[in-house]
Amino acid sequence: MTVHHAHIAARPELAGRRSLFLDLPGHGVGDRPEDFGYTLEGYADALATALDAADPPGGEVVAHRMDGLVALVLAHRRPALVSRLVLTEANLDVSPPATAGSTWIDAYEEDDFVAGAHARVLKKFGPVGGDHPVGRPARPAPQRDRAQARIACTCWPCRRHCPPRRTPSSPTPMMRAILEELSIDRVYLHGELSGELEGRKMLEASGVRVVTVPGAGHNVMLDNPDAVVAAVAGTE
Repeated sequence: MTVHHAHIAARPELAGRRSLFLDLPGHGVGDRPEDFGYTLEGYADALATALDAADPPGGEVVAHRMDGLVALVLAHRRPALVSRLVLTEANLDVSPPATAGSTWIDAYEEDDFVAGAHARVLKKFGPVGGDHPVGRPARPAPQRDRAQARIACTCWPCRRHCPPRRTPSSPTPMMRAILEELSIDRVYLHGELSGELEGRKMLEASGVRVVTVPGAGHNVMLDNPDAVVAAVAGTE
């Protein structure tokens, strides 16, 4: 989401770069069309439409969590639009560890989440928000807390609960395979507090630069923005 990375793009180390911020349908301030498919392919096509309209088209794609999956599908389907990938804590597997990002939300049934659980989750965040409850104590970080509160409040409850899905007949390979097979420059940022990254050696063997960010959890760009700036600038 835009709120995750706006402060990164404003850093002097990245001066002179043109940045395009996108909130996907159903997230942030993006539209919430009922007739949108909300599949990975659908999101990737929406992103491709925006990048096709850019001048010049395409560019480096920086993405966090679910957006990282969309970025991978985009790079697979429209490789000419993606010159470089910087992914932060993207879930690369069908069943990521329970501590990965917001996978704890998946424990809810969709109807229950929309009917009342979403409100309960917001209440748990508190008046100024908080870090994702993934089993570790939240650390004082006012900037992160305010951002999390805004993120939780602006996500459409149904879309927040339902991650984008691959259609049954989807020709898109699994995310880890896409990341390993891409020939472009790829960086994967992993928060130190998120634990061991599964399959790290295989990613590195395929040419992915995996960076463990000290003192950071799932929201690396809020916990350690310097590391994200360095990854985007290519100086990590």
